[in-house]
Amino acid sequence: MRVALVSLTTTHHRDAAPERRLRQVAMTLAGRGHDVHVFCAKWWDGTDNTVEDDELTYHAVTLDRTARQSFLLRVPVMLARADPDIVHAGARYPPAITAASIGATLARTPLLADWYDPDGADGGFLTRRALSAPDRIVTPSRLVRTRLREHGADMERLQVVPNAVDFDLIRSTDPADERHVVYARRLDEGANVESLLLGLAELRDFEWSATVIGDGPARESYEQQARDLRIDDRIDFVGELSREERVSIYRNAHVFVQTAHQCRFATELAWALACGCVGIVEYHADSSAHELVEGRERGFRTTSEQELADAIREAGEMESLTVDEEFAGFGTDAVLDQYLDLYRDLRAQYGLL
Repeated sequence: MRVALVSLTTTHHRDAAPERRLRQVAMTLAGRGHDVHVFCAKWWDGTDNTVEDDELTYHAVTLDRTARQSFLLRVPVMLARADPDIVHAGARYPPAITAASIGATLARTPLLADWYDPDGADGGFLTRRALSAPDRIVTPSRLVRTRLREHGADMERLQVVPNAVDFDLIRSTDPADERHVVYARRLDEGANVESLLLGLAELRDFEWSATVIGDGPARESYEQQARDLRIDDRIDFVGELSREERVSIYRNAHVFVQTAHQCRFATELAWALACGCVGIVEYHADSSAHELVEGRERGFRTTSEQELADAIREAGEMESLTVDEEFAGFGTDAVLDQYLDLYRDLRAQYGLL
């Protein structure tokens, strides 16, 4: 299948969750033998308008990602010339979806939009058009799906497809030294690590160790809080780690705690659960993390530091695992199959199969 992926920015421009999600989809499509063309602002050197990178073909719609008007004007014609089987547009810049819809119409092919963050839906005309133009809108969680519906998206066009987890990587990575409790996120004010620290402080009389993965502007503040609570000798703040290093830690950790105030999809939690961790999520209205533990025996949802401490204590009685096959539905191939099924269904609706 020939897939045209439209996104003003890619991971070559900015390392952020929406771009990482699109790249993962593109890479797994290419790995399955599909022909993937990415239409974006130019990020490479030289005068060529196209470049091959990791089995993906990138097309420079504009020379600079700030040239948004030019991007919107050029995308439809370029898509029509590419003759794709499906157009898959990212919603990091919602007006690009409208431009992609014109290109899809010219190419006589369906349009699927990948909408990661509902904050991009500002309620203006261009956003309303972007919500109504696609044949289907994919979101990473029920939280985002609900927010888009509140902004006017047709519920029948909305579908949840999670971020994928690489089980091959998990199985091939050796577990690190044992950790009882793990937390991972960018350490800013929204990380809400203080809830974890207060919960751990309730467990002073129990044997535990904790690891906090990630860096950010609030790291020093969180480290000071640990010292103030006199539990800093049992917590390691290890900073940024590679995916392989994180997986190694998750595989020999017992509990993963998610306390962040805001989360469109709890990527690190999903990886940790797949690695066998018991998941403990502090509920917040603007976080989707609780969706990953609802109805699971190895999952807890809490609303206070005392409940969090009780959950950690109860989780300690559960079996230790280094991989959880119940999360196979989040595997790379399983998630890609969801996208391919969507592509085929949309093409069937157009009478193209």
